Amino acid sequence: MVYHILVGSYSNEIYTLAFHPDACSLMLLSSLTVGHHPSWIERHPSNPSVILAGIEQADGQVVAVEYDKQWRGKVVCRTTSGGADPCTILPMKDELLIGNYSTGNVTAIPLVSKTPYIQETTTVVQQFKGQGPDTTRQTASHPHQVAWIPSLGELLVPDLGADQVHRLAKNGGKWVVTDNIPLKAGGGPRHVAFYNGVLYTLMELTSEVAAHYLPPLPTAPAFITSVSTLSVPLPLPDMLAAEILIPTPNSQFPTPYLYVSNRNDPSPDGDTIAIFDISHPEKLTLVAEVRTGLRHLRGMVFGGPDDRWLVAGGAHGPGVKIFERTNGGRMLKEIASVEVAAPTGFLWV
Repeated sequence: MVYHILVGSYSNEIYTLAFHPDACSLMLLSSLTVGHHPSWIERHPSNPSVILAGIEQADGQVVAVEYDKQWRGKVVCRTTSGGADPCTILPMKDELLIGNYSTGNVTAIPLVSKTPYIQETTTVVQQFKGQGPDTTRQTASHPHQVAWIPSLGELLVPDLGADQVHRLAKNGGKWVVTDNIPLKAGGGPRHVAFYNGVLYTLMELTSEVAAHYLPPLPTAPAFITSVSTLSVPLPLPDMLAAEILIPTPNSQFPTPYLYVSNRNDPSPDGDTIAIFDISHPEKLTLVAEVRTGLRHLRGMVFGGPDDRWLVAGGAHGPGVKIFERTNGGRMLKEIASVEVAAPTGFLWV
């Protein structure tokens, strides 16, 4: 069995990789030039051969890329993102939601099932305004993710600049802000994960995870706890947490674990992935820190049967690695790698 993985990047390319688990081999098959920093990639909701990417530049764009059966792609549409530096996109049933980091807004573009797959009408869903105590990173709102929580029927938008997670719901066919979850001042909420009624928010600037019980509105969220993503917190201003994932428990991996990537570790063994047991959310237990050998570890995604493998990339080198979950998910073992430039995001296809 061969698995294909598409890779967004901080170069101008989207890469296609082939992963052969039996041979523990990871190879670069092809690359496609799409524009400056296609850092976040997602599948089109109605056409699995089409990939959508945000072009993270001052005049932000989104592109639709159509792939053939050998996963060789071509750009079929390009349009504005409605803001600057679109760092996150979320395809819904009939619209693409975009978080524009530098302009502090979330926008929407209609999606269609046939060429060109995205329409050229961009609507501002919400313009956020806020700031935090960090005078370098928090002078304005910076939405860093748009996450859909099906059980709540809500969008969650962590705002790194304003130290809040915004809650949005559909009202009269439009997305409206229904509540805001305040976070630690200066924490810089980057990404979120939701499991079993608990919201886990990753704080980029302080390298922490905050946990809240998050019941449906109108009941207010309740803070549970906050823990460092590092076993020994380092007093370094450029130590930045990046990604947070909770693979769905299954028969092979029944215990719920939370995985966090940490960037810019000064260790010669590279950045770490922290693994937490979240069986009891009132006490998040750090069970392992895995040295990856990667530099500036940004994105990572689970894939394969039972989410057995984790693909991760070092934007500053040396490329992409595949890790296998071991010990019931409490540990990771590197099994394959390949060098590509500045990987940031992944899709198992």
